[in-house]
Amino acid sequence: MNKLKSLIFLGTMAVLGSCVTINVYFPSAAAERAAERFVEDVLGEANDESSLFQPLRLPHEVVYLAAAGLLDALVPSAMAQQPDFEINTPQINAIKSRMAQRQRQQLDGWFSAGAIGFSNDGLVAIRDRAIVPLNERRLLESVVADENRDRKAVYREIAVANGQPQWERQVQETWSKEWIANARPGWYYQAPGGQWRQK
Repeated sequence: MNKLKSLIFLGTMAVLGSCVTINVYFPSAAAERAAERFVEDVLGEANDESSLFQPLRLPHEVVYLAAAGLLDALVPSAMAQQPDFEINTPQINAIKSRMAQRQRQQLDGWFSAGAIGFSNDGLVAIRDRAIVPLNERRLLESVVADENRDRKAVYREIAVANGQPQWERQVQETWSKEWIANARPGWYYQAPGGQWRQK
């Protein structure tokens, strides 16, 4: 009788363990698609160079869809809780709107001048403050700080809204790649090692 109880307990723990694994799996292909749309909304129309990055997404999508199909066959309820990286909350919409306005009004010019660039962690960094006139440097610092605060809030909101706050770092990494992929010619971005490169 004790053996039977032990087997039932172990079986239950194995099933629960597999459910936890399913719920915390980070679907990178879905995150990449959402990040691409979000970044394009903020920066405006994607430039032609970003199309060079498109073929790299296909294998991830195929793997994700195959894995999703397998999970659907094995555990149908797992598909009922698909993550949603295109969170359409008033908070995220307000942040995205602020970011797009800030991009058009201030950041575009500083990116084009080379004063700022995309850092390798999904944020904006001041690359060369000497490019900006002395009387505008405080504004530059303030605007970059506001932008980075909004970016961090978006990454956190998306992870929390999916019930997976531990995804925040992965969301930020995914968005970081999209910011760089959508940088316009002449804009600067940081390579993984921290060196500045120009598109």
